[in-house]
Amino acid sequence: MRVGGGSSRRWPYIFGAAVIAVIVIFAIAMIIRGSSNTKAAYKDVSVERGDIDVSILSTGVVAPENRLEIKPPIAGRVEAVLVDEGQYVKKGQVLVLMSSSERAALLDAARARGVGELARWQTFYKPAPILAQIDGTIILRSVEPGQTVTTSDAVLVMSDRLTVKAQVDETDIAEIKLKQMAGVILDAYPDHEIPAHVDKIAYDATTINNVTTYIIDVLPDETPEYMRSGMTANVRFAVESTKGILVLPANAVKTKGKQHFVTLPAATAMATPAEKEVETGVTNGKLVEIVSGLSEGDVVLMPQQKRVETGGSTSPFSPLAPRRR
Repeated sequence: MRVGGGSSRRWPYIFGAAVIAVIVIFAIAMIIRGSSNTKAAYKDVSVERGDIDVSILSTGVVAPENRLEIKPPIAGRVEAVLVDEGQYVKKGQVLVLMSSSERAALLDAARARGVGELARWQTFYKPAPILAQIDGTIILRSVEPGQTVTTSDAVLVMSDRLTVKAQVDETDIAEIKLKQMAGVILDAYPDHEIPAHVDKIAYDATTINNVTTYIIDVLPDETPEYMRSGMTANVRFAVESTKGILVLPANAVKTKGKQHFVTLPAATAMATPAEKEVETGVTNGKLVEIVSGLSEGDVVLMPQQKRVETGGSTSPFSPLAPRRR
């Protein structure tokens, strides 16, 4: 009588089935793990309607548009300064009274003889006035009464109006036009944006460290009282504004060459996310316009962190799309 012969023949089949079961379980675990990693690495974002404002950012310095140094026509002594820094004056207004070297010597001699003698010479020999040559603001007062000056000394400095001298890269200069709207934020007052516009565009370029820039004069619509010459400013030039368009976060769109793609969620739990080509429009680095390929409400996957893509880029500052269609 044979015992156990049949079970020994079944053993290889049982072992093989166990190996297959282990492989299936491992495969399922890897799929679940990959699915969870995908969910952790991406988040859902929807195509929405929104606005995109395209602007050019620049830095600059507050400076007088026309800076006028007022120097005395004769050498002598300052008798009176009739204005202070920050005061607005009109053309032809008397700013300073001064004595020539000859008058100063005569007054000093008369003062030694008594008050009456001094008064007589002051009446007969009037001081010379220094007048404002333009309408503007006194931005520097460098003398006080009694101070001796020469014809090369600037006793006052005037400015007709303050502007911001902004430096714009040559790659952006084509986007700047006269009268174009702009906003100025001074470093000293970061919470206040000053409405302004482009007043002048330089014809001659400046090259520093192999970077070519042009100086743009940005004129405030109304100059605030706290604005001072020499302040550092940040300037935003308004280039383009589009309203009510389909938009996605720029990080949700990948660029490969001249093509743009989005990642669609997997259709089933066992499937993997798929890429879809889209046509893009304007972008401001944060949002990008979706011209075609998606509809409002469609959901795409956006990386939760910066990921390196072979042959492409997800940087919001990559050449994702032209600023104009």
